[in-house]
Amino acid sequence: MSDWIFPALLLLGGSTVLLFVGIPVAFAFLVTNLVGAWLYLGNEAGLGQIVRNGFVAVSSFSLTPIPLFILMGEILFHTGLAVKVIEGVERLITRLPGRLAVVAVVAGTVFSAISGSTIATTAMLGSLMVPVMLARGYHPTMATGPIMAIGAVDMLIPPSALTVLLGSLANISISGLLIGGIGPGLLLSTGFVLWIVIRCTMNPSLAPPTDFESFHGWERFRPLFQYVLPLLSIFGVVVGAMVAGWSTPTESAALGVVATLAIAMAYRALSLRALMQSLRGTIAISGMILLIIMGATTFAQILSFSGASNGIVEVITGSGLGPMAIVAGMMLILIFLGIFVDQVSMMLITIPIFMPIVQRLGIDPIWFGIMFLICMQMGLLLPPHGLLLMTMKGVAPPTVTMAHIFRAVAPYVVMSFIVLVAVFFFPPLATWLPGTIK
Repeated sequence: MSDWIFPALLLLGGSTVLLFVGIPVAFAFLVTNLVGAWLYLGNEAGLGQIVRNGFVAVSSFSLTPIPLFILMGEILFHTGLAVKVIEGVERLITRLPGRLAVVAVVAGTVFSAISGSTIATTAMLGSLMVPVMLARGYHPTMATGPIMAIGAVDMLIPPSALTVLLGSLANISISGLLIGGIGPGLLLSTGFVLWIVIRCTMNPSLAPPTDFESFHGWERFRPLFQYVLPLLSIFGVVVGAMVAGWSTPTESAALGVVATLAIAMAYRALSLRALMQSLRGTIAISGMILLIIMGATTFAQILSFSGASNGIVEVITGSGLGPMAIVAGMMLILIFLGIFVDQVSMMLITIPIFMPIVQRLGIDPIWFGIMFLICMQMGLLLPPHGLLLMTMKGVAPPTVTMAHIFRAVAPYVVMSFIVLVAVFFFPPLATWLPGTIK
């Protein structure tokens, strides 16, 4: 047996098994790292190296946007400003098949541009809109599917904490990933709207037309100018500052927080209670992510020291397969992992192996990173353990079953796969905007 095979099986296999049996991500990698450090980094010296690695990992300045992006979303949700977006979008969209489902997708797209949390977007839209749609005769699959689908797109459209995490762990340009996700994200949102309209036109019983209060003149557009556009200005601040080259991703995230606080204060919605809730939520989520990053750094180092990383890379690059075939295989592995494990686990398991291959083959890291994000976005929707499926079940009325939820996401998973294939065969979908700006 080659020297690298046993450490590869021990480290990659051990961490995967621990994740599959339900051990929390941070603890699964802590156990694996303790064993690996003792065996491959020199007993007690290896354990000391874990501590040093953890300090260096979480003190990286490139990770600063993560808590800032999370804080932006927390402030908007706890102050109630995010809810105003639904009213503004609902007044604009009047006579369309599946009108409320379309409203959910458009409102979710706006939330994606001002919040970095897929779970928060799905939970809020689900708790507010699913009961209304069910009461108006919508089929449970049409009431829940669009909300879960657009919640997943939140990962692609900046600001996105997971995009920053991927860029940091994989050493890919964070600003390039943030900007590159805009095109595929908007493409998915547009596809979702078209699917809803076509599906409800073919089968009106899925979303029966109902009476609604119509507004005319200024009253129809007032929430758009009063709430939606001012909140979208946060997206303009964050992305615009990066596009213009005025600030780094970290500085843009800080500007986004300032803009969010200023808007919340302008609407007199920022109470001390809302601010404290936002800060507590940010600390809880950021702490969990940083704890996972500590484990990820050591895990990658142990893989390298044990020879497992180089051994796997040599086998794959020496297999005779072309770069496109290898990348396609990596995407299929990510989709398979998405069925069983969460998005952060997907990154921790695969990045130490995938990125050396990407570098060895000279593959565009932005193109690869955007496809990585699309695969993770699909993982949020894949039965049986997709995170947004569980989120929707938690906030939807009891009449919505898991069978409804599984059926509801199927067409949106297919559309996500189609977009992944489109980006695979036509890389400019992901690379054109970052390249033009650069």
